[in-house]
Amino acid sequence: MNPQADPGGRLCVRNLSKRYGAVEAASGVSFEVDPGEIFGLLGPNGAGKTTVLECILGLRRPDSGEVLIGGSDRRAGVGALMQSGGLQDKVTPREALGLFASFYPDAAAPADLIERFGIGEKADEPFDSLSAGQRQRLFLAIAFVNNPSLLILDEPTAGLDANARRSLSSLVAGLRESGRAVILSTHDMEEAERLCDRIAIIDHGRIVASGSPAVLVAASRAPSRVDVRTERPLSEALARAIPGVTGFGVAGNACWVETRDAGGVVTALVRGLGAEGNALLEIRVRRPSLEDVFVEVTGRRWSEEGEGTGP
Repeated sequence: MNPQADPGGRLCVRNLSKRYGAVEAASGVSFEVDPGEIFGLLGPNGAGKTTVLECILGLRRPDSGEVLIGGSDRRAGVGALMQSGGLQDKVTPREALGLFASFYPDAAAPADLIERFGIGEKADEPFDSLSAGQRQRLFLAIAFVNNPSLLILDEPTAGLDANARRSLSSLVAGLRESGRAVILSTHDMEEAERLCDRIAIIDHGRIVASGSPAVLVAASRAPSRVDVRTERPLSEALARAIPGVTGFGVAGNACWVETRDAGGVVTALVRGLGAEGNALLEIRVRRPSLEDVFVEVTGRRWSEEGEGTGP
């Protein structure tokens, strides 16, 4: 497969397939990513996300399909942060950035990248002294050395603590404003829903659903769940009488109700409780999620997915 220039300036992946023996790691994968867009590849570990990214980068040769990337040089305009990054223990971030910058005629200034990605306090410290979050910031800075128009980020927040995840997620979100096209591979549902403009759910090497997070969730047939806590136990008769309730459960002063009309059910609950003189202490509405979408399009719970079937 020979990459070609796409005059529209966007990334186009068309009918990409890759097999390892009996395992089909990617099967007819197609999607497009525009400048200024964060596109998510969402799937459990082993679903084929990394294989697709490696084929885009030229690290693996696909069995069939094509990749079209805007510009005349496929790699000069691409930056990547992959899962298996590493540097020599004693190299400093400043030295590493200077080394990678020397590979490109129009590289970004290492000092600018150090400031942009918040690694100034560790700029002259050895790599083995950096925390996991600081290392990911450095790898993201390295991905920017060649001023790429396309960024490929493979599980960038995996293994980080909560603070480091939030910090790196904020940096990723800022890439949209820079006008770059971004592919974010993740198995984190919340991360995908929060960061991505569009998502492709990949399962066993195939894209089984795609669209914006809001559109995918809105199309879900899964009911909303309303959790209620009241001063006295909720009357089971009240729950049964509310139109649109498809399921419910009562345990002491707590109750849950399933419905596809959350607004109507909440209104009816509040009125019913008022009529009974029972005070409402807490109410929460859980809307359908990307996990519900995954269940619908694959027939399996997300938690049932282990390592999947392919790299």
